[in-house]
Amino acid sequence: MGEFGRKVPPRKTEHMTHPQTLAVTAGRPAKAPHAPFSVPVVFASTYVGSADTSDASVNYGRDGNPTWLALEEAIGALEGGRAMTFASGMAASHAVLELIEPGAVVVLPRHCYQGLSGAAEERAVRYGWTLRRVDIVDTEAVLAAADGADLVWMESPTNPMMETADLPRLGAELPASVTFVVDNTFATPLLQQPLSTGADIVVHSATKMISGHSDVLLGAVVTRDEAAYERLSHFRHSFGAIPGPMEAYLALRGLRTLPLRLAQAQASAQVLAERLAKHPRVCGVRFPGLPTDPGHQRARDTMSGFGSLLCAEFADAATADAVVEACRLWVFATSLGGVESTLERRRRWATETPSVPEGLVRLSVGIEHVGDLWADLAQALDALPAA
Repeated sequence: MGEFGRKVPPRKTEHMTHPQTLAVTAGRPAKAPHAPFSVPVVFASTYVGSADTSDASVNYGRDGNPTWLALEEAIGALEGGRAMTFASGMAASHAVLELIEPGAVVVLPRHCYQGLSGAAEERAVRYGWTLRRVDIVDTEAVLAAADGADLVWMESPTNPMMETADLPRLGAELPASVTFVVDNTFATPLLQQPLSTGADIVVHSATKMISGHSDVLLGAVVTRDEAAYERLSHFRHSFGAIPGPMEAYLALRGLRTLPLRLAQAQASAQVLAERLAKHPRVCGVRFPGLPTDPGHQRARDTMSGFGSLLCAEFADAATADAVVEACRLWVFATSLGGVESTLERRRRWATETPSVPEGLVRLSVGIEHVGDLWADLAQALDALPAA
């Protein structure tokens, strides 16, 4: 539960127990004749005031927006908590880090999103934090590092190494004094709901799978902890890290098709991982859906699917770059989670963790036909010079 007090159970939605249904129905306006199916985009910075300020749900454009509220209701319903949206995934992450006091001990994955890693390192210098890096695969090591810690931040599967944490065990065994945060961007709430297994806070870059169309920057935080929610709300208000109404509208529209998009992309990722693993120019494939993957059994036990991200490892950076450059259908891009399939060599970024192999290519599988995706990869692989 962390330092913030009692947890508030999520609001229950009657007759809607499957996430595929919630993705379509949550966040809708009340049914009424001639009413719209969706909450409209509300472009307003100013709202009519009232003498009774305690009764005003929205006073000003920095406090809230009906379009945000609809998206937050939908994300919260899927994650099983109360959601709050932000201008970006990094804005959401910074708000969560702001909960942690100076002098704190913070546990981070050795492999995680570099924006989060950099933010934690900057705060460590500024606020005297002690950072403890852990291999999330080693649950005993994570629990040992959590001794005396204030925050444990997990990312599962990890970016870009696709490692899987035992989130249920961590949720059950981490000390009650620790704030347990899970970045659920890769898995999405359709594959795991960390709040249900003991996490205090879930973070999303909703730019990715939730929005799904490479046209939105947006973040989200979900919690069952009322005190944490109120503090996060204060940070969003005071920092002005608010989402735009159009971004919220587009993200909610994208969320409606998340189950379909994820099902297609996940099925294709499985096929592609299996074929890449057999190709002689591929040194290794990281995908929890492969029985040979070190995280396969854990992912089977803790997730309801293996996701749409995978990594192929090549002999060196030059070989990996050649494959990326030779692709025609796959798009060379640093983001992920869209309907378009994208790929990139991660170590081209100076901030990437040195333990990430130079020849590692991260692939985000979209919704194109898997035959076309494989044909493009195969021609890029076949174009490589003889080894």
